[in-house]
Amino acid sequence: MPKPTLDLVPEFYQGYIKGIEEEELIPALINHGNITLDLLKSIPEVSAGYCYQPGKWSIKQVVAHMIDTERIFAYRSLAIARNDKTPLPGFEENDYAEEANVENRKLYRIIEEYNNVRASTIDLFSSFSETMLHRENMCNGNLMSVNTIGYIIVGHEAHHRAVLLERYLSN
Repeated sequence: MPKPTLDLVPEFYQGYIKGIEEEELIPALINHGNITLDLLKSIPEVSAGYCYQPGKWSIKQVVAHMIDTERIFAYRSLAIARNDKTPLPGFEENDYAEEANVENRKLYRIIEEYNNVRASTIDLFSSFSETMLHRENMCNGNLMSVNTIGYIIVGHEAHHRAVLLERYLSN
């Protein structure tokens, strides 16, 4: 299914989708996943706890946030695709980041988890019919389609990849 037009995307998420060049979701998930994986693999373990400023997340927390968010958005997609009409809640990203237990984990293991989650997301979206991709429901107070959520996953990842490059790895 093609990339949604911005008028179909809640305003908060439009910035995530604007920068995605791919017009098909599965190639976008694959391409961006590979780019992110290459970037993450280039980060030495010694740098994984780095925060560019006090009070900001470490590199490992950023990656864990990307994983958590992808899982949550994949669940939302699954629920909507299966025609569950239950409005879906938001989540507090800072609480999740604090509880991600990254200080007790090696970066390479978090990267493996990222790769596994992305593979699972690709499998999930590949299983959806066009009818399922068009289905909509409320997510954190926003009406969203399954297809739109898939593109938000890609755009959210691209956003945090840019943050890693600009604020954490530019030295």
